[in-house]
Amino acid sequence: MSSRKPFVGGNWKMNLHSDDVAALTGALVSAEVDGAKVDVAICPAFPYLPHVHELLDGSDIMLGAQDAYQEPDGAFTGEVSLAMLQDVGVQVVIVGHSERRHVIAERDELINAKVLAALGTGFEVILCVGEKIEQREAFKTNNINAGQVCLGLAGVSREQMAKVTIAYEPVWAIGTGKTATTQDAREAHVAIRKTVAAMYGDEIADQTRIQYGGSVKPGNAAELFAMEDIDGGLIGGASLKADDFLAIVNAAADSTA
Repeated sequence: MSSRKPFVGGNWKMNLHSDDVAALTGALVSAEVDGAKVDVAICPAFPYLPHVHELLDGSDIMLGAQDAYQEPDGAFTGEVSLAMLQDVGVQVVIVGHSERRHVIAERDELINAKVLAALGTGFEVILCVGEKIEQREAFKTNNINAGQVCLGLAGVSREQMAKVTIAYEPVWAIGTGKTATTQDAREAHVAIRKTVAAMYGDEIADQTRIQYGGSVKPGNAAELFAMEDIDGGLIGGASLKADDFLAIVNAAADSTA
């Protein structure tokens, strides 16, 4: 069994408004997540970060941001700096989410700049990687993931890797009607860990957490998290309902027993 503590992140994306955010956060806080067994972060939209930070006071749940800009300040209309996120209590930043890559069209070079800036500012970073359906059908899954890992982590030191979590998102299995099996997920995670080992050595690779971000739900969470190389999940739709998200969190905590 892995010695890595699982990490479950709730990515609320561009969903929920003020009352819903407060109600969901309150329900999660009331559940008293056991931070000794599982790390948990929730990532609301930017406008609600200060309020969620207040609601999380005294909780083991960390506050995350869905993105950040790499420059400290300046004429970057619409962007949010890492210093601003620090001001409102953010501890974790998601970088390179599949929607940022494939909807917003962020390139690996920009993603790497954000990773380096976030780590340099002291944040925990979730670096997302994953292949599209045409890449999978061309048997390029491992090559695509390895490339995104190598480019995303370029310039990241061995010491900084302690603050990096990698999230594998099979883009082809999210909202497409296609389903990734537990074995599909495990094989991708094993290959990603081998890439980290090639970059940093076996010890750091063994310590690096790799989350699964391919439509984790209460019904499949336990099976996924039982896999040696799957260290929790980056949760989208299921993180919008307290009962579903808590069931996934509990499955992650139980995987360490």
